[in-house]
Amino acid sequence: MGRRISRKSQQDKLERITRLQTAIASLETYQSFFESQGKLAPEDAWVARYQVRQSQKIYWYYKLQASSPTFTTTSDTPKLSKYKHLGKAGSEAHVASVMSVTRRTIVSELQKTIDSLKNSLLDISFDSEQEDI
Repeated sequence: MGRRISRKSQQDKLERITRLQTAIASLETYQSFFESQGKLAPEDAWVARYQVRQSQKIYWYYKLQASSPTFTTTSDTPKLSKYKHLGKAGSEAHVASVMSVTRRTIVSELQKTIDSLKNSLLDISFDSEQEDI
């Protein structure tokens, strides 16, 4: 014979579910906002700084780098490359790439948090089943 669930217990569960759903909706709104702000960098890409030495001068440049060939080259026969040259610090390509990596990181972390909260919703559901036993 199953145990009776009190009204207070049911109300508590509804409140917890509502809080979780509100948090998920809020995070999904943030996620949509960041996705709409521009291109996201590929998952395994980051901005790297490198040095070039020429006749006793040192120049610093930036590249978008990935662990596997991801970026299309601009040569006559386009190929995939692990690198995308961005130029000097503050160039349009450099800043755009830094921002795309940042957006990708934010969106990825928001998705992890959303998934975690959705699992929490499942936990509440599972708790209900346990009480019915």
